[in-house]
Amino acid sequence: MRALRAMVMLLAMSGCAQAEIVAPQQPNAAAPQPSPVGEELSRLRSAFAEEVPKGISLAPDRLKELIAYGRAMLADNAVLLDRAQLIVVVDRNPAAQEATLLLAQPGDGPWELVGAAKVSTGQRGRFDYYITPTGIFRHTDAILGYRAEGTYNENGIRGLGAKGMRVWDFGWQNAVKGWRQDGERGDIRLLMHATDPVALEPRLGRPASQGCVRVPAAMNVFLDRHGVLDSDYERAAQTDQRYARLLRQDRTPTSLAGNMMVVVDSAEPL
Repeated sequence: MRALRAMVMLLAMSGCAQAEIVAPQQPNAAAPQPSPVGEELSRLRSAFAEEVPKGISLAPDRLKELIAYGRAMLADNAVLLDRAQLIVVVDRNPAAQEATLLLAQPGDGPWELVGAAKVSTGQRGRFDYYITPTGIFRHTDAILGYRAEGTYNENGIRGLGAKGMRVWDFGWQNAVKGWRQDGERGDIRLLMHATDPVALEPRLGRPASQGCVRVPAAMNVFLDRHGVLDSDYERAAQTDQRYARLLRQDRTPTSLAGNMMVVVDSAEPL
């Protein structure tokens, strides 16, 4: 018995026994969980990279510039965001000609990039060609959009792209007549749409349209499939079959959907 007690005392004084009585370390605090907005942003970024293979990269300074112009346009038009939502920012600057999909957040919340692609806006110097107007243009259920029929015009061009491409209709807008030198203005039907995939899509990245915004077919499908500008349309589709029939049946509508195309000109000062 004495031998057993002596062994216990010896163990109590040894490193092994000390190791047994050391308090276990507290587990690290749980890592912060991504927010629903952050998760959806990540999903959309991955989808854009996969579905729009000819998207363009933006340098950090360029992204900051576009965000500044986008924020300024909303402020100038007294638009206050009440939730995080997607907007399409189009830069009509002839040296840029880009459409950038951004997640805009209320107040001082950061704006985040989803993806960008080359586009074409209104061209100067050709009769009946207007300069794409700057401003905020809403895609609402006050206007029912449509899809391209894929028919060729007299020049063998599918002006709205291949059959089934989405056409976003922003209504009648006032724009400068690009063929005049006096700044005279007129009204155009402002659309965002695809273009002829063979003859004209390779030329995106320079002014070429009659005033509308031409986007690559892949970006057209991405905006359509994820309902990027369809916040009003999704609501209308619940009770109006015209909107339900227009929306893709295989769509995965994003919870961050908005309804604004914002046209800026980075060649002009803020």
